[in-house]
Amino acid sequence: MLLMSSGLAFAEDTKDEWQETTLSEDVIQKIQKAQYGYKKCVVDSMRKPEYAKLESRNATDVVIRECEPVLAEMRKVYIDSNVPGVVADRHLKKLRIQVTRNVLQELMYAEAAKKAGQ
Repeated sequence: MLLMSSGLAFAEDTKDEWQETTLSEDVIQKIQKAQYGYKKCVVDSMRKPEYAKLESRNATDVVIRECEPVLAEMRKVYIDSNVPGVVADRHLKKLRIQVTRNVLQELMYAEAAKKAGQ
């Protein structure tokens, strides 16, 4: 009886897992284009002079929040391509974390250079 119930629990778990699929070249290009758009938005926002006056962590937060709508467009590309939401969200979270770290690092370097030059 116990083995039978554990088999049913396992069957429940596997239906929630993502089964490997392949994405077409067109979908991959759309995702890469959306990813480029997100990174471009972040770089363009970083260059705004009003963010140079903010502390690096606050400026990073503002820049990342400003580009969230672009990241939402990337999620739409995933969902339209029948990629499960869990997988799409995991990739977007990873991308957001990487970009946030890079932005913070760049802004901290700029802040330190400005203080060293004073």
